[in-house]
Amino acid sequence: MLRTHTCGELTRKHIGKKATLCGWIQSRRDHGGVIFVDIRDRYGLTQVVFDPSHNAATHKRAEHVGREWVLIVAGTVRSRREGMINPRLATGEIEIISDTIEILNKAETPPLEIEDDLIASEDVRLKYRYLDLRRPIMQQRILLKHNIMQAARTFLSENGFLEIETPLLVKPTPEGARDYVVPSRVNPGRFYALPQSPQLYKQLLMISGFDRYFQIARCLRDEDLRQDRQPEFTQIDIEMSFAGQEDIFLVVEGLMKKILAVANIPINTPFQRLTYADAMNKYGSDKPDLRIGLELCDVTSAVANAEFSVFNTAIAKSGVVKCLNATSCASLPRNEIDELITLAKTHHAQGLAWAKVTKGTLESSIAKYLDTTVQKAIINIAKANDGDLLLFVADKPKIACTALGQVRLSIAQKMTKSQKKKEEKTESSNTNTRSTKSAAQSEWAFAWITDFPMFARNEETQSFEAEHHPFCMPKQEHITLLDTAPENVLASTYDLVLNGMELLSGSVRVHKPEIQKKIFSIIGLNEKEAEKKFGFLVDAYTFGGPPHCGVGIGLDRLVALVAGTTDIREVIAFPKNKAAQCPMDESPADLDSLQLKDLHIKLNVVRP
Repeated sequence: MLRTHTCGELTRKHIGKKATLCGWIQSRRDHGGVIFVDIRDRYGLTQVVFDPSHNAATHKRAEHVGREWVLIVAGTVRSRREGMINPRLATGEIEIISDTIEILNKAETPPLEIEDDLIASEDVRLKYRYLDLRRPIMQQRILLKHNIMQAARTFLSENGFLEIETPLLVKPTPEGARDYVVPSRVNPGRFYALPQSPQLYKQLLMISGFDRYFQIARCLRDEDLRQDRQPEFTQIDIEMSFAGQEDIFLVVEGLMKKILAVANIPINTPFQRLTYADAMNKYGSDKPDLRIGLELCDVTSAVANAEFSVFNTAIAKSGVVKCLNATSCASLPRNEIDELITLAKTHHAQGLAWAKVTKGTLESSIAKYLDTTVQKAIINIAKANDGDLLLFVADKPKIACTALGQVRLSIAQKMTKSQKKKEEKTESSNTNTRSTKSAAQSEWAFAWITDFPMFARNEETQSFEAEHHPFCMPKQEHITLLDTAPENVLASTYDLVLNGMELLSGSVRVHKPEIQKKIFSIIGLNEKEAEKKFGFLVDAYTFGGPPHCGVGIGLDRLVALVAGTTDIREVIAFPKNKAAQCPMDESPADLDSLQLKDLHIKLNVVRP
């Protein structure tokens, strides 16, 4: 090795010893002829002193170095002078008085600062990602991801799971998103797909007799991007034979404990459980943020006989009237209430009605349509008090719940901002004030969401689609409904949510070919189409497929939450931007004419 120590390793115990460091120059300072250079690697930062009275030649060379130059420096470890100790650094008590310096590489002035608190624009960060990744916070995040993956591998291996790779060039099959496709040169006109997940192959591994499988798998989906989506992402893929939902829950909860222990985060198990129906009715979301105490309630029965046409029209169309009690929010300005109305409409609601609770009655433009008895019934159901703000959506059940669920999240953000301002005022007047709320309780709200609908109805075509994917087993007691009332079938599916983000999705799988064929039929795949797309899987079941179940855990999402962010690009070394492009290597790129010819492809694209 060129170095004897890393830049984060030297402490007081090394004083008087020789050391050689390699790294990048973080900063250079000339103090009256003595030059101080901070040299950095991924382990930390060490101060190196170039003193002409100690070594004039080395000092002369140090006069010309600049930021991000790559050096080897060697010298003796010594104590920093009194008043020069930096308690924020692990190496803050020592420095190296340099004997030699070797310049390994020069560097141009970087287009972004290699510091955590000086953040460039997203375009610059992604174009010069190799520089962005030099920032300590980014290196900490990548290290965190590595440690979490190692913890997962250790836990699963210790519990009898085998890590098995599955193909990256696979048959195109519908799994919910568009496939990325790869043309085959040796099979003209035919294409592979890049896997959206290892779903079919891990099921085939169960049929093969590998009863416990896992893989830290790369998945690729051509879908619109946002903070928690990337074209390529990583999941911890798990499958078990001769097991059911409770077995998966036990494994995953143990795995989560092991993973979060990496960041010294204690969590309590078993996790809370909610059915899909309860999650939607109470929180307006199938991935509820349970740190927020606000719950929706149903006031349909209370307003059924009121003379308010908005409510009456919705109820007459088999709709519901949902209410959210925004506690202590009656003072919310009208412009912010208007923003909530716009938000509800964005999520397909016809509108958002509101009323303030004052002296035990409702105060708003809709109050005149609600007599005293109706008002008291609403206040009672909503458990409202004076000073509360009641918000109403009247619509089809799913729309009413979803729209009001988004309003719930917005209200929670407003309440959090208001609380922070109050706490800042309190802290400024009383420096001894400390929060007694448990970080683990307030920040790590896990919940299993179970019993999802098996099918969703496409409103445009009025046909059924698989709610998750078509390989989910219906709940045992609902199998007979496949023939008579598929819209009422619940699946043995489950999601794990954390702080309002879906961490994993999974299910008990179909393992009987006759049930699988029936599901294909319900979602509109005739026998010929099903055979073409999934025939190899159904054929495999005819040779004895065991009952099995599994999950795919969003590794990037989990690491992001542990790292204190919700943007998974912050924990992916080389992510894409919102247009699914990489500004650094300029992908996707054009192919030259020879490559297109080899792949038997002719372009029919109008260039912008």
